[in-house]
Amino acid sequence: MGRLIQVPQPEANELSLGGIEGMLHPGIGGMQPHQQTPAPDNYLERIAKYVPAEVIAFFIFINAILDQVVRTGGKSALMAGFPVMAVAIGALIVATILTPFFIWYVREEGDAWIINAFVSTLAFPFWAYALGAVAFADYRDGNLAVILLATFTVVSGLVSPRMPRVKAKAKQQAPMPKERPHLVDASADLSRTTGYESLVAR
Repeated sequence: MGRLIQVPQPEANELSLGGIEGMLHPGIGGMQPHQQTPAPDNYLERIAKYVPAEVIAFFIFINAILDQVVRTGGKSALMAGFPVMAVAIGALIVATILTPFFIWYVREEGDAWIINAFVSTLAFPFWAYALGAVAFADYRDGNLAVILLATFTVVSGLVSPRMPRVKAKAKQQAPMPKERPHLVDASADLSRTTGYESLVAR
């Protein structure tokens, strides 16, 4: 299972030869064994993969430092001459922006990383609010945080990438055979070159 949700793939046609496909070995008769396509992510797997866990872990570390400063010096405390609340808001914005870039960085072939990045970026503020981000200190409500996070989590699992449309390949027409030059009558040519008719006349 990959780290991101995957684009569902159409199932390949299975090789069926009267039930002997399981007895075939690769390379026999030029036939290759059927390769199973990975199953698409189910509802619970999508919910888990939409959680930007690595970015959340980074934000928890930064937020813990900011929370300690607020507890020590209050909301008017300064960090390097900047108000701690301004730093907290900046950290929230930076972490939100980092989310799609991180999804892009860890993507693999076959991942629906654009949808994953979009949903994960939307999910991050809900997680930050639920985890007690200092930037939301004035609007913090534990019950509301649980309701918002639970609602978003349930709805996010409904977002699923669409199966790509299989483009119908244009039928390649067989090239028309080139016109062959007309065959030359060998006997007539022979008569011209050897004087066969004159010999017969004599």
